[in-house]
Amino acid sequence: MPPLSIFIIARDEADRIGRTIAAVRGLSDDIVVIDSGSTDGTQAIATDLGARVIERDWPGYGPQKRFAEEQCRHPWLLNLDADEVVPEDLAAEIAALFSDGQPPRDAYRTRIAEIFPGEGAPHRFAYALSPVRLYRSDKGRYSPSPVHDRVDLVPDARVGKLKGTIHHYSVRSLGEQMAKLNAYSDAQADDLDARGETLSVFRLVAEFPANFIKAYIGRRHALRGVYGFMTAMNYAFYRYLRVAKHWERRLQRRTARSNGNGDRRGLGN
Repeated sequence: MPPLSIFIIARDEADRIGRTIAAVRGLSDDIVVIDSGSTDGTQAIATDLGARVIERDWPGYGPQKRFAEEQCRHPWLLNLDADEVVPEDLAAEIAALFSDGQPPRDAYRTRIAEIFPGEGAPHRFAYALSPVRLYRSDKGRYSPSPVHDRVDLVPDARVGKLKGTIHHYSVRSLGEQMAKLNAYSDAQADDLDARGETLSVFRLVAEFPANFIKAYIGRRHALRGVYGFMTAMNYAFYRYLRVAKHWERRLQRRTARSNGNGDRRGLGN
C-alpha cells in the first residue's frame, strides 16, 4: 500500500458512500470517514468496508476537513466527498505515482466532472473543476474557511495534474440539490457577515441572469439536455439567494438600529 491516507466527510450518505470507499480500498490501508450525525446507517457501511469512522459535529467545510487531516496516519492525503468515485484508470494512475517511492510533485490537481441522473459516465463536454485533492500533508492544508473548500499550499509546493477524472454523483434529485444549496447560501451569508463584506445592491438584479448564463453556456449545461437546463436554473437561483439573504440581513440590522434610536428618542422626550 502507498503511504497514502484517504479522508471523507459525510452525513446521511448510505446510498453513495459504499461505492466511494470500495473504489479506493486498493489504494490505502487508512481510510478515514468523519461523520457529522448520520441517521441512515452511513457509519456501519463505512466500517464494514474497512474505514475508520469518527463522529464529530459539523463546524463547516474547512474546519471539518482540517480535523480529518489530523486523523490521518500517512504523509500523503487524498480527499474525496462521499458522492465522488475514483474510476479504475485514475486509481491506477495514483498507484503508479508511488511505484518508485515518493511522487515527483508535492500536490496534484484532479479533474472532477459532475454526472447527472441518467448519465453512466461524465459527458464528453462536461464542465469540470480541477482542485488539489492529492497532496503531502506538510505541503498543504485545507483552508479554515467554513464555506471555501480548497487546499492552501505552501509557496514552494510543486504542483502537478492527474490525467484521470473523479466521477461526481452530486444530484440525487433537483429538490435535494436545492435544499443543499439553500443551506449553503445561509453559510455563505454568514461568512460574508463574519468577514465584514458588503455586496452591491446591483447584484440582486444581475446575479440570477449572470449565473444562469455562466452555468448554461459557460459550463456547457446547454449540451446536456433537460437536466442541464434545470441544474443551471438551480445554480443561478442559489447564487441569487446568497446575495438576497445578505441584503435581507443588512435591512434587518438597519431596521433594528432605526427602531433602537426611536426608542431612545422616545425615552428622552
